[in-house]
Formats: sequence, structure tokens, C-alpha cells
Amino acid sequence: MLKYTLAAGLLLAIATPVLADEYYVIQDPTTKKCTIVNQKPTTTTTTIVNENGVVYKTEEEAQTGMKTIKVCTEK
Repeated sequence: MLKYTLAAGLLLAIATPVLADEYYVIQDPTTKKCTIVNQKPTTTTTTIVNENGVVYKTEEEAQTGMKTIKVCTEK
């Protein structure tokens, strides 16, 4: 039983980083409005504006980061 528990724990430890959420701050080029998405955009019409290439781990981090990104705070 201990072998199975250790194997399950190891598998969980390996899979956890893969299952981690990633949040990106993107800007729509026409409206210049910034939004937060949980998948990296694959289209060329949106621009990722995360500062220094940071990938946020939580939505709260992304919201805080969006408040400091210059292109998102300019009106």
C-alpha cells in the first residue's frame, strides 16, 4: 500500500505544475482595453502586455499587475 501512496504522490507532484493556471493581461488593438485571460492568446490581433514577460499564477496577481501596466492605465 505504501508503494501505491508514494507513486500517487510522485505523480501528483509531477502533474501539478502542468495543471497550474496561467493568466495573461492582453490588450485589444482597436479598443485599447486590457483584459485578463487564462490562456495564452494564439491570434495576432491581441497583444500580451504582461510586464517583463511575467506569467501570473492567479487572477488576483493579474489584476494587481494590470493596474501597474502603463498601457492599461492610460486613458
